[in-house]
Amino acid sequence: MPLKKNKPITPGSRYATGLDFSDLQDDKPVKSLLKPMGNRAGRGAGGRISVRRRGGRHKRRYRVVDFRRDKSGVPGKVLAVSYDPNRSANLALVSYADGDKRYILAPRGLTVGDPVVSGPNAPIEVGNTMPLKRIPLGMAVHNVELTLGRGGQIARSAGGSATLVAREGDYVTLRLPSGEVRMVFHECAASIGEVGNQDHMNVSLGKAGRARWLGRRPKVRGVAMNPHDHPHGGGEGKSSGGRHPVSAWGRPTKGAKTRRKRKASSAFIVTRRKGRK
Repeated sequence: MPLKKNKPITPGSRYATGLDFSDLQDDKPVKSLLKPMGNRAGRGAGGRISVRRRGGRHKRRYRVVDFRRDKSGVPGKVLAVSYDPNRSANLALVSYADGDKRYILAPRGLTVGDPVVSGPNAPIEVGNTMPLKRIPLGMAVHNVELTLGRGGQIARSAGGSATLVAREGDYVTLRLPSGEVRMVFHECAASIGEVGNQDHMNVSLGKAGRARWLGRRPKVRGVAMNPHDHPHGGGEGKSSGGRHPVSAWGRPTKGAKTRRKRKASSAFIVTRRKGRK
């Protein structure tokens, strides 16, 4: 999906760029695949803020996406490719032979009218889903399962994909978008191709107000706060914090490891991201 830049008629639109949605066909989402979605403003079930700097965005409705792709052997056809306000990737509306309609992540190259099928006997084509043991080495995949039957959890954002680099025994080795190399059980499912809308990362919002429409509130530097608000706050004049970078709660940041040492899934990681072992 190419980028577009409008004529700057206001200062806020001078540096703003956006995506060209002319390639999308579905203007109105399917009502049966919609759910209400409230704005918790970064608050969890207990009402406390768990993600800072969130709130005030435009109203949205959640699109139910089929991450499991469990309609094995039932052929489908792409009816439309539509926009999803809840993620960076676009969605493809698939109509199956049994009359069921579902949204799936739209991979790069999938267009209206293309056939889509999932299962161990599915052909190796973009958009199809099958177990990792049936996918050739060197192929890009997305929506990869980590736990059998749970549904895709890896490589789901715009332009994302994992590469199948090795196969040994009951496990295959994947190189993830972060650079991490890890093993995954060969019966877990994955979809062929990379996620579309790869130009999403090149969009320039152009003004602070557009970020507020997306629910992103301003971020204040710790060194600009008072001492009781942040460990970096206070001091005479402008200061650089006077200590190693920490979060607002005193936890080391900017390079400090936060992963638990004895996490069960650590045994499946061959190479940590950024080259760390």
